[in-house]
This record gives sequence, C-alpha cells and structure tokens, in this order.
Amino acid sequence: MLKQLLEQATTANGKARLYAFDNTVELTNLIPPTVSYESGGNTLIVGPTTIIESAAQQLSQMKSLTLLSTDGEKGTHSQLYYANSVEVMGFLGTFEVIIENNLLRSNLAEVAIGHDCFDVVLDLCLNSCMNEEVPVPGYYPVGRGYPKLADALEEIPTLMGTFDKPKFFRLDTDLCAHSSRGVKGCERCVDACPAGALTSQGDDKSGHHIEINPYLCQGVGTCATACPTEAIHYALPNPEDTQKFIERTLANYEKAGGQDPIVLICSSRHESYNVMALRALPDNVIPIVVEELPSIGIDTWFAALVNGATQVLFAASRFMPPTIIRILNNEVSMAQELLSQLGIQKECIDILYLESLREGPPTLCTDSFDLALGDLEGNKRQRLFTALDALAISRIPVENVVELSANAPYGSVECESKDCTLCMSCVAVCPTRALHTDGQSPSLKFVEQDCIQCGLCEKACPENVLTLTPRFNWDKESRQKATIIHQEKAAECTRCHKPFAPQSMIDMLQSKLRGHSHFDNEAAIGRIAMCEDCRVIDMFESMAKDPTNQLKY
Repeated sequence: MLKQLLEQATTANGKARLYAFDNTVELTNLIPPTVSYESGGNTLIVGPTTIIESAAQQLSQMKSLTLLSTDGEKGTHSQLYYANSVEVMGFLGTFEVIIENNLLRSNLAEVAIGHDCFDVVLDLCLNSCMNEEVPVPGYYPVGRGYPKLADALEEIPTLMGTFDKPKFFRLDTDLCAHSSRGVKGCERCVDACPAGALTSQGDDKSGHHIEINPYLCQGVGTCATACPTEAIHYALPNPEDTQKFIERTLANYEKAGGQDPIVLICSSRHESYNVMALRALPDNVIPIVVEELPSIGIDTWFAALVNGATQVLFAASRFMPPTIIRILNNEVSMAQELLSQLGIQKECIDILYLESLREGPPTLCTDSFDLALGDLEGNKRQRLFTALDALAISRIPVENVVELSANAPYGSVECESKDCTLCMSCVAVCPTRALHTDGQSPSLKFVEQDCIQCGLCEKACPENVLTLTPRFNWDKESRQKATIIHQEKAAECTRCHKPFAPQSMIDMLQSKLRGHSHFDNEAAIGRIAMCEDCRVIDMFESMAKDPTNQLKY
C-alpha cells in the first residue's frame, strides 16, 4: 500500500523519493534471537456476566472457556465463576489468576480446569485486571478500549500452539549506569518501559542490576531512546544499522535529484495511517519505516540533519500509550532545545500527530544545512556529538555553555575542593570514566563529553562534595579535554619521603583513628603517614625492640 502511493507521484521529488525507497537495502535481521510461548488454548473471559457470556459464544473453538463474573449477576454458562476481586499475572500460556471471595483467596485455573494457569485472558472490565500500558502477549484488555473486541475475537483462536517472538533488545551491563558497588544511579530505562518488562533487581549488599523479561517486552523502544550510554539498545535491527540506512536513503534521494528531503519516521504496525499522512504531505517527505517510533534515538535524528535532511518528523498518534508519548516528547524537547541553542528552527525535529492533519498542514522546514557527513562512526554519544559539532561549525551557538533541563544526560560535575579527600569513590563507580585519575598524582579529572549525569558519583561520595549540573558545552575542545576539578599536594612518607597519598586523606584518617584502641599511641598514628613499605618496616622494628608489641598487631 505504501509502495503503491509512492509510485503515483509525478514530481521530481516524488520520483527521487521512489528511487531512494527502491534502491536502499532494506533493514532486516537474518536470524534474530527469539523466545517461545506455549499455549494450549485454555481461555479466561472476565467482566460483567451478560457481556462475557456473549463473547464466549464466539470463542467456542478454544480448548476450554472459563468465565469470571465481576458484577455478580447470574448466568447460564456451565463454567461461570464469581469473585469480589481479581489479580492476573503472567503472559501467553502462563496467566495465574487469583480470585478472592469472602476473604478466601484461590487460584481460579486450579479450580476451573485443573491447571496452574490459563493460556489466554480476554478482559472486558472497564478497569483492567493488568495495568501495563502495552498489554503482554495473550492478554486482551478490550474493556479499556484497545484492542477492539472484534480484533480480539479474531486473534484469540489463533493462539494455540508454540509461538516464537524476537528478543527486541540487547543489554550490555558493562555500559549500564544503573548501579555500581551497591550505589544506584540511572533508572531512565525502567522509567521508560510501558510494558513492565524492565525492573531493577538486587539490593545494596549483592548489588543492583537491570533485568529484562523477554516474555513481557513488546519491543516499543522507549528504553533504548532514553538510555544515554547505549547499554540497552534495539536489536531488530541495531541502531547503527538503522542510522546508516537513513543516511544512505538520503544519499540516494539526492543522487536522483531530490531536494529539501524531510524524513518521516513511521511505525510498521500502522501502514494505513502512514499512507494517510503521506497523502497530506508534499513529495519531499521520505518515509522511514521502523518497528516502533522510539526504537531510534536522538543520535539518529541529528545524523539525518547532517546528511541532507531539512527536517525529521515522527508519525505519531495521540492515542499511543502515555509513557511512549511522554518519553518521545521528552527526547524531542531535548533535541529542540539543542537546535534552539544553535539558532535553528526547533521544528526541524518534531512530532507529527496524525490527528492534527485534519486541522491543517504541519510546519515544514526547508532550511538546508549543506552537510553530507556520511556514515557517522562510534557509539551513540560519539555519533551524536559528531553531528552536533558539525552543526555548530555552520551555525554558531548562541552561547558556548547553556544550562539544560533536569534529567538531561549531558552536563558537568563540580567538586567542593576544601572537603574532598581524593578517596576516588566517585572514580570507582563512574560508568563512562568521565571521572578518572591519571594514577600519577593526587588529582581528580573530568571529561564533560563523557558525563551522562547518572548521579552515581554524587551518591558514592562520602564527603558530599560533588554537584551535577545539566548543561551543554558547545566548545568541543573544552568539552573533550580532561580537566582537573581537584588536586592537592601529595603526602610524603615520613620515613622515605616518597609521595604516596593525598595529604587530606592522611589528615582525615589520623583525625578519625586517634583514640582508637589500635591507635592509642603516637607511633601507631604516625605510621598512617608512612607508605605501605615503610609502615611494615616500622612495625617489625618496633616488635624487635619490644616483643610485647606483637600483642597489639
């Protein structure tokens, strides 16, 4: 349907668009990893009695039908049960349904069909039994309006057998800024998941980690868009391949003589809506079809702008789940903030709500940036900064350093030097090495471009001397340079005079340990100011002079 529409265009831009569409290698994964579901067709229908009995008549082909009334009205179905409250957990083939009557809780599947769980749940309650914005496979919350009952009744009979679903995401724990050494930091991905598939597991002792339940994950992509390090990224296809696909599509459009290309990111699930949008837009709008709108992030949007696109739009709907709209809006707002700092029209990256097309055409940008950088290399942040620096050369920023809104993954770290002991707790937890030490001198160094404002360093600092400031630094040299944010003279060993530790740390340890039973004399306190070799030598010399000293060590 989309291809047929593109073939109808007779303008020069329309023909160039078709050429780009036909001649750019399609995005596919040859052998995507999958997870499997097993469903025997044991189906539960929950809701008001009259409605669920009517629906049951249209699902007679299922292996078993159990009806659960939530209004207490009498019915005629042989497998009709009642409950004061209902809890549903699981996914296709594993739905555990706990009901309560007169304070007595029971597993409905065990009572009704002699199994631990149901395979499919059709929920006709106005207030759904499961609250995830994106329903898990096998669960149909028709009562809350989506999907439609007719669509659910058509699909449910097909859910008997074994089904494979792609694992949409990859998680690289080495890049994850969620936790380190028992300290919790970034939780952007957990906050961005509308399907309840992402959780923080563990505790302060064993450590925390992000866990993805592949059976609940629906591949929406908001987690990948929100992740600043690319620790979690879309895998169907991977984000770098998507970015290159867009770059080559733009190159082919230009090769065929097209002008002022506008990239329209479309979801493959809604082809009819995509066609409707394109009918209302000019022929220089090029559709880029992806699995989900948020599956590609801000780096890809700016990569399109520095490879010929005059605008990047998202074909969205106001009826999308609230979390998807919130995350997409947050990321687009961040992109627009960066564009504004360069004096570029903020609508160059924008959301096109399909419902708004009825009110009139959207704001379209035709401002060319005269850039064609080609494939951008490196990780997500490196590709983004390459694009932003290219734009900054052609469009001088309004200010070199501009504060950003809270939770922005760009910014600086300041240190209150008078209280810092250079214990390096912050360095130990930093996931990107934005904070580091050279190992040669008592100093704390910082690279602003690598800081994702995860907060791990701030929480790990025992002296509370670190402060995070979300901002963007357009001065490439200072942003990439390792700057010293705290430095002090090294303490010299009192025996061999070798520098071995920050003086403030030695002073702090002597102050805190003075009076401790193991440090009740000046000799013991004095050893803290010695290097590790001299400390051992001094201890053995002391024991040789007075063997009773062995009782103290």
